[in-house]
Amino acid sequence: MQIGAIYQGDGRCDFTVWAPLRQEVTLELLRSGKKIPLKSVEWGYWQAEVSGVKPGDRYLYWLDGEAAYPDPASFAQPDDVSGPSQVVDHSAFSWSDAAWNNVSLEDYIIYELHVGTFTPEGTFTAIIPRLAALKELGINAIELMPIAQFPGDRNWGYDGVYPYAVQYSYGGVEGLKTLVDACHQAEIAVILDVVYNHFGPEGSYTHEFGYYFTERYRTPWGSAINYDDAHSPAVRNFALENVLYWFREFRLDALRLDAVHAIYDCSAKHLLGEMTDRVADLSRQENRPFYLIAESDLNDPRVIRPRHQGGHGIHAQWCDDFHHSLHAVLTGETADYYQDFGRCEQFANTWTQGFAYTGQYSQFRQRYHGDNVSDRPPSQFVAFAQNHDHIGNRMLGERLSQLVSFDALKLAAGAVLTAPALPLLFMGEEYADDAPFLYFVSHSDADLVQAVREGRKREFSGLHSLGNPPDASSPDTFHQSTLRWEQHTQGHHLVLRRFYQRLIQMRRSLSPLRHFDRQSLSVDFSERDRTFSIRRWKRQESVLILLNFSPKPMISLEVPPGQWDKQLDSAATEWNGTGRTLPKQIMGGHFAQLPASSIAIYTQGD
Repeated sequence: MQIGAIYQGDGRCDFTVWAPLRQEVTLELLRSGKKIPLKSVEWGYWQAEVSGVKPGDRYLYWLDGEAAYPDPASFAQPDDVSGPSQVVDHSAFSWSDAAWNNVSLEDYIIYELHVGTFTPEGTFTAIIPRLAALKELGINAIELMPIAQFPGDRNWGYDGVYPYAVQYSYGGVEGLKTLVDACHQAEIAVILDVVYNHFGPEGSYTHEFGYYFTERYRTPWGSAINYDDAHSPAVRNFALENVLYWFREFRLDALRLDAVHAIYDCSAKHLLGEMTDRVADLSRQENRPFYLIAESDLNDPRVIRPRHQGGHGIHAQWCDDFHHSLHAVLTGETADYYQDFGRCEQFANTWTQGFAYTGQYSQFRQRYHGDNVSDRPPSQFVAFAQNHDHIGNRMLGERLSQLVSFDALKLAAGAVLTAPALPLLFMGEEYADDAPFLYFVSHSDADLVQAVREGRKREFSGLHSLGNPPDASSPDTFHQSTLRWEQHTQGHHLVLRRFYQRLIQMRRSLSPLRHFDRQSLSVDFSERDRTFSIRRWKRQESVLILLNFSPKPMISLEVPPGQWDKQLDSAATEWNGTGRTLPKQIMGGHFAQLPASSIAIYTQGD
């Protein structure tokens, strides 16, 4: 069942809304002042085919004649979340990407960005002039943080309340399509972060229409969305149609599914499995691939196992274990979830097994966590040293560049971009942008704003020595988080950007780094010295990756058999290193001398 205001052309528009709680639903067209009763059809849906409608017309639904509300499936909310919905003609946009066929998932090099802070303008179209720089860096996929309509104009996006509506302050439907079209012409895929585990706290009126929530489960945001209780088929349809909507109408290439561990569904056919089935059908119809990438805190192999093996069939998932183990080894932090990490063995496990926790006891969770996932290829994991969560959920929003040395930043970059996983960079990471990424909102409800302030103070109550958290509702907090893009051509920022660029070039040119096979990978590490000697190979070609996380001035690592030719040395002066570089060639059985916080890459064979 398609829902929302589907414009058919020639002034005709089909309106469909799910409102099983109501005895009467009336459409009000604000331009003409007309009120049109909708007809009740099966499963609690209400429909009307209306003439004399123009794209851009605003409308509301009167429920039982008592009050009027926006459409839960609104395509546009030009007057914010409590204003009327707007009719959109999706066929009006002129696309220029007919030759586009997506990028193979295994080749994705992802760049996560927040539309509002990526540029001073904070719009979709303002991103377009920067695509050339991202392309030059080696990026072929950008991931947009959520852009479903949220209250006000400042938000991370996870407070969205209209999953079908494109944030109006970013440029709305037209702006997003213009960006996607430009990305495809630049041969860059577009991933959109979508949220199906909760609605935001302000401006959501779904509860007035139907049984969108269930009390069977609780989430961090309150009652769970009703995907398996009574009256759930229409709620499932709401989410499933939304997935297809983004692919069909906006020609997106992949969706990142936020926090799927908070999507509660005990049905025999889980919602995630149904999503992958629908997306597979669409891929066949459109003759091009579409991808689903999950964020999951479960370490559950079923998320990415194929449907025929009893899994949900999601194409890939974010790997928090990779981030946590890398961050803890780099920084030595042990607070919060980092208490479960800090050993080199855990980081090695993320290379060889996918997860660090595959059933071991988690001190942070106070229970056993995870399961073996080594049967799945590394190309189903997204690896990162930074992302919006693990920066923005810090009280002061510090990036890694505020926590570790310049040498350690190069080491982190090398670890991510040589790992057997899909690499993801967070905006500005590639040149060590100085701006923090803070938590910000622009709610209009004063009580809600105060609740956010108090909640942030409680969350960081153990950090009083750092002062109070920045006020999430202040425009200054938002503006502080805007990238200082001019830095990427200056000083050490430019050097780091060139280092990332070199790593991405190597990832593309060296076949072992494009070969996702756990059987063609060996990882040796020293817990005492905090070093790794990693070999990846394909046929006769091998890549040797030497990582030194130790602060000691020099650590020796034995080199595997054969002659090895140096390709990259982060200690070289061209990378602002110490200049104490390794030899251009080194023979097996000899020892490589690595300076503190450094990475070296050697090759052998073809």
